[in-house]
Amino acid sequence: MVTTTDTTEIITQPKTQELSQPSLKRWFKHFFYMPATKRFFNQQDQYAIAQAVTEAEHGHIGEIQVVIEGCLPSRLAYYQDTRTRARQLFAELGVWDTEYNSGVLLYLNLCERKVEIVIDRGIRQATTQEIWNEICQSIIQNLAKQQYKHGVIEGIQQIGKMLDQYYDRKIADVENELGNKPIILG
Repeated sequence: MVTTTDTTEIITQPKTQELSQPSLKRWFKHFFYMPATKRFFNQQDQYAIAQAVTEAEHGHIGEIQVVIEGCLPSRLAYYQDTRTRARQLFAELGVWDTEYNSGVLLYLNLCERKVEIVIDRGIRQATTQEIWNEICQSIIQNLAKQQYKHGVIEGIQQIGKMLDQYYDRKIADVENELGNKPIILG
């Protein structure tokens, strides 16, 4: 049995269907998308992103998880948009389950060229949505210029600065709860 409070938000299948409208157009777009994730983010790029996450997490307890997805799985694309998918991954990957509620998911969907940032409840209390929207727009502008690695690394650095402002440096000796290597999906 799951007990929830007003600060807990659990994404379940019925809830995800409420959040986004089914779209046949979106399904076709993702179904016919040619996988290019590895082409845009090779091993060196992935290593550079992991290094950027390590540096951005240094000095505070904030945790950043990067997920790069080429396209939505076809079984989900009809029902889910990128925001719903990001929230689903936030829950499935346990980004919400950090000790100090300090998780941030940076989700990049290459097919739709959209960026979503999902933040944990501990950070949501201290920041405004406009700050996160600006970070997303900065990454999207770099994607439009085909500067994929640079855009993601710059976004990670901006997220790190936000976490640095919010979290106390005195408790920075906490172990790394989430992996720093980006998760690459289809």
